[in-house]
Amino acid sequence: MEAATQQLPSRDDRSAGDAGGGSLAAPAVDFSLVLGGPLYQLWRRVHMTGDGMDLLRRRIVTIILLTWLPLLVLSAVQGSAWRGAVKMPFLRDIDAHMRFLVALPMLVLAEMVIHQRMRPVVLQFVERGLVTRAARERFDAAMASAMRLRNSIVAEVMLISFVYLVGVLYLWRTHMAIDVTSWIGVVTGGRLEPSLAGWWFGCVSLPLFQFILLRWYFRMFIWARFLWQVSRLDLALMPTHPDRCGGLGFLSNVSFAFAPLLFAQGALLAGLMADRIFFAGVKLSDFKMEIGVIVGIAVVAVVGPLLLFAPALSRAKKAGLREYGALAQRYAREFDQKWLRGGVPAGESLLGSADIQSMADLGSSFEVIREMKMAPITRQTLIQLVVATLLPVAPLLLTMVSFEELLSRLLKVVF
Repeated sequence: MEAATQQLPSRDDRSAGDAGGGSLAAPAVDFSLVLGGPLYQLWRRVHMTGDGMDLLRRRIVTIILLTWLPLLVLSAVQGSAWRGAVKMPFLRDIDAHMRFLVALPMLVLAEMVIHQRMRPVVLQFVERGLVTRAARERFDAAMASAMRLRNSIVAEVMLISFVYLVGVLYLWRTHMAIDVTSWIGVVTGGRLEPSLAGWWFGCVSLPLFQFILLRWYFRMFIWARFLWQVSRLDLALMPTHPDRCGGLGFLSNVSFAFAPLLFAQGALLAGLMADRIFFAGVKLSDFKMEIGVIVGIAVVAVVGPLLLFAPALSRAKKAGLREYGALAQRYAREFDQKWLRGGVPAGESLLGSADIQSMADLGSSFEVIREMKMAPITRQTLIQLVVATLLPVAPLLLTMVSFEELLSRLLKVVF
């Protein structure tokens, strides 16, 4: 146990580090994936957020007023809101409502959720002594680098450019429209001819949605890059930590913070499938591959970066098995010599001896090392992320079986 204890800096060492200017008590940079960037600054200037991503309801209402409401008004003006000459009127377009009334608000909600849950998690690297004095400078540099990317004006300008040059000018009018007459416009020769509402959809609503979605993808890349840089540090991992992850188990807690993003991605997929099921005659079973790919990519995007710690955890496990194995061997030999080979002092009773309890404690520590995982990922986290992604898709099961039949099957499974 002494060998493992030496891997963590002592309280005196931390105090000395603080006095020497290499503070281990508080990070030099306040980590947040959300509090920065041109869009965040715009929200602040128009009083749509404060310092802690508050005023959430105001931002959600505003963004719905910009994206969904004009589509309703314009489609009503052109006579395609509910009924008319088009096969898919606006109010029956499930994709539009899922995109702008479900997925987009969830992307906005994710800002507050991730901001609140991620900040204290990142601080754990320092507060738990995982970042040593020697690695502290590189840790602070990784945080500062992540914040520079988060605040990058160039990055967000590039995202906007990509949305309009690729998403609007190319993909929207050639690959994203259903081959039926709708409130958006008419597809002729494989190319969409937008209506008045369609032009607002293609030039304002859809680009804004795509920009916010791509912005989140970029920030997930920043998070993955930060974890990659931290994983390369000489972290003071504890092989005997009860979380079976060397002390990194707290990272699994932040994974579920991305659930609103995965729910939004699932809502987007559900909307696309629903329109094709109800208006193009496609069956839900035809989307098996798409559902599997989306769920797989979404979950891997969240938990995949945690696998970057596998090499460090593997090294810590091997070192722990070697060091605690040697310690256990020495203790077991001395225990054997004392209690089985006649080495016990006269008058010392086996009953109530602390030696047996110490032997059991050492065995428990060794078992913890043997069960050490190669990544701070739990089965519960994986299940939660999969459920968050598939939840918006679940109602589409009713297109294959009736609600009564589905309920009957579920009851048979449960009981």
